[in-house]
Amino acid sequence: MKALFLLLVVLIAGRSTQHTQPPAEAVTGEWLSPRKDSRITIYRQGDQYLGKIVWGTGTATTDQNNPDPGLRSRNLIGLVILNGFVYDGRSTWANGTIYDPREGKTYSCKMTLTTPNSLSIRGYVGVSLFGRTEVWSRVTPGRPNP
Repeated sequence: MKALFLLLVVLIAGRSTQHTQPPAEAVTGEWLSPRKDSRITIYRQGDQYLGKIVWGTGTATTDQNNPDPGLRSRNLIGLVILNGFVYDGRSTWANGTIYDPREGKTYSCKMTLTTPNSLSIRGYVGVSLFGRTEVWSRVTPGRPNP
């Protein structure tokens, strides 16, 4: 009888844990940067997740800080800044890169969905320990730009 009870507890606990993990598509949608000066749409392409700038209020409209002079005239709106992310099954999308147009640099990156409306973006060089984290907020559909 005790064995049956323990088995039931383990099965119920396992099921509740499985349902707390978001699906891979949970990261898709529109996100607002912490400065509230840009919106990024994250979308799936094949088995990877990417993100592009869809709105911004910065003074620069072109990628003027890009280290490649040939790319400095490209428009920031529509620019893909998140590349190559793969869902790891544990609320994290890893093995990607993020391009920071303010610095003109690309960093290794991982994204973690901390709540359905809060996305932790960790850009780093080498290992995740050496980096910077920003928290992006999900944009509510129909919400005007700040």
